[in-house]
Amino acid sequence: MRTRLLPLLIVLMAAVLLALGVPLAVSLAGAQQQRVVVDRIDDTARFAALAQFVTEPSDPAGGDVDERRETLRSELSSYHDVYGIRAGVFYRNDSPMAHAPEDWYLPRTGEVRAAFQEALLSRRSHDPQQVWPWERRSLVVASPVIRDGDVVAVVVTDSPTGQMRSRILKGWLVIAAGEAAAMLLAVGAALRLTGWVLRPVRILDATTHDIATGRLKSRVAAAGGPPELRRLARSFNEMADNVENVLEQQRAFVADASHQLRNPLSALLLRIELLALELPEGNEEIASVQAEGKRLAQVLDDLLDLALAEHSEPQLQVTDIGALAAERVAAWAPTAEAKGVRLTGDCPPTTGWADPVALSSALDAVIDNAVKFTPEGESVEVTVGSNGDTVSVVVTDNGPGLTDEELTRIGDRFWRSGRHQNIKGSGLGLSITRALLAAGGGSITYDHHEPHGLKVTVMVPRNGSAR
Repeated sequence: MRTRLLPLLIVLMAAVLLALGVPLAVSLAGAQQQRVVVDRIDDTARFAALAQFVTEPSDPAGGDVDERRETLRSELSSYHDVYGIRAGVFYRNDSPMAHAPEDWYLPRTGEVRAAFQEALLSRRSHDPQQVWPWERRSLVVASPVIRDGDVVAVVVTDSPTGQMRSRILKGWLVIAAGEAAAMLLAVGAALRLTGWVLRPVRILDATTHDIATGRLKSRVAAAGGPPELRRLARSFNEMADNVENVLEQQRAFVADASHQLRNPLSALLLRIELLALELPEGNEEIASVQAEGKRLAQVLDDLLDLALAEHSEPQLQVTDIGALAAERVAAWAPTAEAKGVRLTGDCPPTTGWADPVALSSALDAVIDNAVKFTPEGESVEVTVGSNGDTVSVVVTDNGPGLTDEELTRIGDRFWRSGRHQNIKGSGLGLSITRALLAAGGGSITYDHHEPHGLKVTVMVPRNGSAR
């Protein structure tokens, strides 16, 4: 969830910063250009004031005509030398009154000509097109020279924009640095925010997994986060308490019922035995009643074992799984030999985290089933191995196996395949095995064994931290 929520927050914050940064950058560029334009307007106004006192070249009046023209030319030349800005005063017929440098004349087209034409209409340049840092063009400002209400000439300045573009670029770099710093702060804040919001969710997810794998005592620890998630954690704990209470009551009922029924059933079986003594030997009905009674007694014993398995706390410790599996193989070897089944084991020393008693009981149930359903002359193999964080005990047989549909049902309480109803059993052995393994963080899975048979895999953690 964090990987989905965090990019969304970052994109939103980046959009906000761009929405603020782009107008600021445009405003900065406009302010820098406006300052240059105001300076050029002041300069052109000063040159226009000087040009007002210079008469037409054809006017013979006044002996100081050349002196005023020279003063204007000197000012323009100094202006160009100091600032590197081309400037000139041009008559309406494009002829120069004075200009600097000497080789600069009014062009026929372009921005300078457009500014000149605008000034002839008695309009001073005030809003030239924005020059951006990547544009290598000049900034043109023109101002009319007005005498007796008429425009007699135009002052034109053609300014290079390198310094202005450099200042704009530096300002943009400052803005970009500020945006980057703000983005880093925003990412840090988003990380803290998502961590604060999702921490209770992670704890809740971990606790749910613990409960789902059989650790019913797990509860959501008190943590920060939004009030809604804290209320959810409290509600979850209340629900878990209620579920645990219901399960405890169910287990207690099964255990009590199994225990209470055993005495009347034992008395009933004893009376049947006494009754059988008074009947002719080999009576089929009384033999059938005795068999059903013994089967019912086995079911009650298995129910009690199941209730104890689900209720007891495992005594987990580091265990040599290979040695334990080899011990169980040796214990079941006589039974398998009596049935004509070969029971072999490949059990190298491998340590794992398990309750030795519970794991032994689980392996007994699995090996018992494998030997029970394997026909004479076939084999049962027990193999111990490790893979990453788990240790596995694989029991394979060459019996009839199960169908895909039956594989989904195996391990359910009281379930037995319809093809095996005539084989002794209550259908609770694998349920007890699953409960014993789940209590210690283990598991049991079932699969086909080619070419025929069943493959049962018992897995336990390598160490306590893997639970």
